Amino acid sequence: MIDIETPAALAEWVGRKLGTSEWITVDQKTIDLFAEATGDHQWIHIDVERAAREMPGGKTIAHGFLTLSLLPRLSPMIYRVVKRSRSINYGSNKVRFTAPVPAGSRVRLHLTVKAVDSITGGVRVTMENEMEVEGNTRPCLVAETMAQVYD
Repeated sequence: MIDIETPAALAEWVGRKLGTSEWITVDQKTIDLFAEATGDHQWIHIDVERAAREMPGGKTIAHGFLTLSLLPRLSPMIYRVVKRSRSINYGSNKVRFTAPVPAGSRVRLHLTVKAVDSITGGVRVTMENEMEVEGNTRPCLVAETMAQVYD
């Protein structure tokens, strides 16, 4: 993990990869809980028996938005801003779910700082996020996200 002293020091990382998270497993229980939380009960996510018969690979797949929602869990494995009061999610741009995440797969995040802009009391950071599924050459998620990080 990289310790970045202040929000403004993130500017030194523009155009550079911050690093890669640890692997985490996206299991069926996580997929089922996400379905409950969002109301998205499409069978490709939750019907294990039907997926075994009808899905390529014979497994259910994680919701695309589940993979996106893993960013706050994986990012702290890569870096932290030591002297900050708070960080606020500012939004996402160019979110693409580029490959499925079969139940039981392991994923990890690659994070690059794309831009750092000054705002009152801190900075707005734009990150390039690429999530990898173990064993696949194509990422499952490519997204640009923004956060406001305050002194």
